Amino acid sequence: MNKVRNYIYLFTLLSVLAGCSKNTKPDAYGPGRASTVTGLEYNGDDDNSFAVRDYNGMPEAPNMVYIEGGRVVLGSYEEDLLKSMDNIERTVSVSSFWMDETEIANIHWLEYLHYAMDSGKQYYDEALPDSTVWKEELAFNDQYVDHYLRYPGFRYFPVVGVSWIQAQKYCQWRTTTVNKQLALQNGNDDEVEAAENGQRIPLESGIVLPAFRLPTEAEWDYAAQALIGLQELDENYSERRIYPWDGHSLRNPYGESMGDFMANFKRGRGDYAGIGGKLNDAAMITTWIYDNPPNDFGLYNMAGNVSEWVEDIYRPLSYQDFSDLNPVRNSDYLDGPDYGYAYDSRNYETFISDHIRVYKGGSWKDVAYWLAPGTRRFLEQDSATSTIGFRCAMINAGRNH
Repeated sequence: MNKVRNYIYLFTLLSVLAGCSKNTKPDAYGPGRASTVTGLEYNGDDDNSFAVRDYNGMPEAPNMVYIEGGRVVLGSYEEDLLKSMDNIERTVSVSSFWMDETEIANIHWLEYLHYAMDSGKQYYDEALPDSTVWKEELAFNDQYVDHYLRYPGFRYFPVVGVSWIQAQKYCQWRTTTVNKQLALQNGNDDEVEAAENGQRIPLESGIVLPAFRLPTEAEWDYAAQALIGLQELDENYSERRIYPWDGHSLRNPYGESMGDFMANFKRGRGDYAGIGGKLNDAAMITTWIYDNPPNDFGLYNMAGNVSEWVEDIYRPLSYQDFSDLNPVRNSDYLDGPDYGYAYDSRNYETFISDHIRVYKGGSWKDVAYWLAPGTRRFLEQDSATSTIGFRCAMINAGRNH
């Protein structure tokens, strides 16, 4: 008797679902069998019919986590110690996107170098990190110069000595490599052939990912704050964050890790790791990319370890000038006497140019002031240091938020 009732219940449920499906409107996941405006059939026997592939959402991007967008106040909540006035608070909205949960590590860059050899010696040489960034005239860092990139013990430490330009080329290579693999796994015959020949796989296929890229400064700031963890009822925040974690302290206030520092940074003059026997962050230089607790978006080391390149060129008044929806500053738009900004770097009247790029977040060599997401610094895009690395980002295609 119970089996009969179960069958009746199941049949009823399927009937209801079937009835509901008849009333649904077409969308990206269920476009229907024919066009709603012409009546022409999709994927017909005719070779000239319009092909509409099945779509189940963006493929999974390796190492990336979803960052739900929203409103945020950019800028630093700390005192402007340098009196630069270049990060005044500004409310903007940032669309949802994807970001690497970790910094790009040495092993990831070595993988890149392995395949870079296929593109010729010049391309390989241009991809090599600058290992001399560890050299200092009055310091003995030879072990890092010779070993940091290639020695297995440093595999999952963040790559450094990489310029903004090199990071951009890595993003391009990663896009091509990941999408080729996706096409080989999920594509039809034409797409597999295109992937094998190094040709573009059409976006219409739905089997490839958008381009990997550097995050914008606004995206990086938003992701580092991770205010999603503080939200209470009806979009209210109980507090503001100075760092990518709760509270105003640099130490963990909870559980067995209570008292431990939340980031790898320089605690004070000459103090990189604490006292032997009780090291505070146990890292004289960089550390494991999964070290320290992730923030509320699941991102590791958004403060400390290494600072990170972002997309934007540096302008002192970027926060004042750029759009309040998905802001970015990546051109000399608004520069010039007509706008009141006469940046004349050619005649050495200013250091500001289109080749100066922003980097965010404190590093292993920085004091706590630079751990605040709103602080900002800049460097020539072809320069590299032992304190700057990067992580990739990606748009959230096919969504309106």
